[in-house]
Formats: sequence, C-alpha cells, structure tokens
Amino acid sequence: MNGFADHGLDEAAFGEKKGFTEGLRTFDAFPKTKPTYTRRSSAGGYATLLLLFLSFLLSLTEFRRWYRGHETHLFSVEKGVSHDLQINLDVVIPMACGDLHINVQDASGDRILAGDMLKRDPTSWLQWVDAKGDLHSLARPGEMEAELEKDTHVGHVLGEVVGQKKKFRKTPKLRRGDRGGACRVYGSLEGNKVQGDFHITARGHGYFEWGEHLDHSAFNFSHIVNELSFGPLYPSLLNPLDSTIATTPHHFYKFQYYLSVVPTIYTRTPSPSSPSTTSSSFFSPFSFFPLSLFTRRTSSVPLSTQNTPLGSTSTNTIFTNQYAATSHETEISERSVPGIFFKFDIEPILLTVREERDGALRLLVRVVNAVSGVLVGGGWVYGLFGWSREVIGGRKKGKAVGVLHGGEGAEGEEE
Repeated sequence: MNGFADHGLDEAAFGEKKGFTEGLRTFDAFPKTKPTYTRRSSAGGYATLLLLFLSFLLSLTEFRRWYRGHETHLFSVEKGVSHDLQINLDVVIPMACGDLHINVQDASGDRILAGDMLKRDPTSWLQWVDAKGDLHSLARPGEMEAELEKDTHVGHVLGEVVGQKKKFRKTPKLRRGDRGGACRVYGSLEGNKVQGDFHITARGHGYFEWGEHLDHSAFNFSHIVNELSFGPLYPSLLNPLDSTIATTPHHFYKFQYYLSVVPTIYTRTPSPSSPSTTSSSFFSPFSFFPLSLFTRRTSSVPLSTQNTPLGSTSTNTIFTNQYAATSHETEISERSVPGIFFKFDIEPILLTVREERDGALRLLVRVVNAVSGVLVGGGWVYGLFGWSREVIGGRKKGKAVGVLHGGEGAEGEEE
C-alpha cells in the first residue's frame, strides 16, 4: 500500500505496537521523559549534592542510633526465693574505735553483732576530708548527680563491673605527729533479706551491756560515708550515699537514713518477645558488631534468676540492688540515744534494665525512609523554588509570543 512494500518498508512499524506488554503502559505510574526534552543546570547539580549530603548524614545518624541500641525498663514481681543480703559499709567517724558500738537488727528478730564482723582502723578525720575532695552532703549532691545517672545505664554498669577487684581500699597511714582520734569502720556482712536497721552508737548506749558508759563529751557522730551498697562489692560504682559527709557540733545528735532497696537486673540479652529472637533464621549482616561499649553494680547472673543460682557469672547480665535514700537529722535530749541509723526496706519488685538493638531489617527500613524522604522532599522544594523564580521574573506560561502567534518573525516573513 502506497508503495511502502516496494521499498521494503512495513507500515505497521510506523504505528503503535499492539500486544499485552504494550497494553500495560496504561497502568504505568512512573512515566518517563525523553532525554532530549530534559535540561541539566548547575543549580540542579548543587541541589543534588546537598540532598546527597543530607541523606548521608541522616543515614549515619540512624546507623549510630542502631549501633548504640536502646534501653527498656520493666517492673515485675521478683520471682524465686532469696534469703541473704550482703551489706557493704565504709564509714569514718571522729571517735575512737573502742568507743563505737555497731549493730544490725532485722524484722525477723535476728541481731548481728556487726562490730565483730567489720574492721576498725584508727585514722585521722582531717586526712579523709583533705584526701576526698569530692565530698558532698546528701541534700546537695551537686556534680554527683551526673555520675549517678551514668550508673543507671547498662553499658556503663557492665563496663565498670567486668574485671573489677572487689576489695576495699587500704586505710591511709597516719601522718607524723597525728594522733588520729577517728575510726574507719569498713567491711561486708551477711544479713537476712528483710527490712532491718543498721546503727552505729556509742559504747554503753543503745543496748544493755556490761561496762562503763562513754562520757557524753566524747560523742561526735559526724561521719563520712565512703561506701554503702547492697550485694557484692564494686567500689567503682557510685551509690546515693557514697562520698557523702555530715557534720554536727552537738554531742547528742541523731542521723537517720531511710533506704528503699530495689533488686535490679542489667542485661544485654534480647527480650524473649523481641523480633530478633523470634526470627532467629534471619541472617543479620551486622550481627558481628558488639553492643554499645559505653557502659552499675553487683553479682553477675543469668536473666532467669528463678532457675539459676545467684552466683553464676555472665558478661552480659548483672544482678544488683539499687536504693533511694532520704535523710533526717536532729538534736536530741540526753534521754535519747544518739548515733547514726540506717533503716532499709527491700521492695518486692524487680527492675529489669535491658539494652538491645533492633534487627538489620529495621535499620534498612529506617535508612530507606530517611533517604527517600530527603530526595522526595528536596525535589518538591527545588521545583517550588524554580516555579517561584519564574513567577517573580515575569516568565509565566502563555506570555511568550512566537512566529505562529503573529509576532515580529511572522511580519518579517510576510514582507
């Protein structure tokens, strides 16, 4: 037809091809523009580089957040039965060691002569005040709040506990010419895991005992608490009463501390209900990375404490006891008993602080969301900026006059 066949031409080649594949073009949600209809500009190049830089920053932020992991706090009823509770104490009092009486009595009626279980070293009061420049009162913790905050995070706790020596530091030697006059009481003792009182009084006061009563002029219950913790000893971990000082000029004075002890587990083991444990067959290309190395307190045990004794060790799980402390101090009459009294109560709950990391699939989804959001949003902003520039420049659509609209070119051509 029309001579096309004589020249070896096919008329069907000049029309749209028919077929199932060609019919799918109607549903194409991503129409393409021919390269000859597009124009590249330096402004578009700068915008592309800026968007790629923002995408890289957001992707890096998402990766760092995933690498550090996140912490979850879970309160539950403490399972299992435990009977003993270790108390660690390190206190300096400006009284002679022989004039102090130390005792522990709990709600079960047991009385522990703590003075026979704890060590007493003669020392100098001023020597401890000068050596510990970070002393503070409980009412004014100051910079210690930041240190206490660190000891509530799993990474910091595990980093402090692993490989640490569980020993009290040695008592400094007395300086030349210093007669001492103070006593350092320190050590660990085992008690029942029930509500109890731990108190330091003067010889002959507080309990009936044989011997002379100490003269009232020798009373001075000012004190420095270097360590007070529950559970196995970890000296580098900070507790609310650590490095605190309380002083008084009165002989008959009573210091009272009220402690609320909460059993706590710090762990990096994944939660049983987390997706990372239920989909164990999914291979994570990032599984060889350790959790955050930015890493509180006591014996290492597996998470299921009801099935495993509390003495086993683990580098990923730590069982400890936190406590909150409040204090009250007042001058008392000579009919009352002066001293330092610690009243502690064991809460029937268990706090589990878990540090875990999401799977690689979630990381990939977050990165894709961040990058695609930047590119799409950036494209919109760039298009809006180009349109507004055209409007401000007066180059709106429909204002151009060409040859076909009777412009100068058409007139010249008629001439």
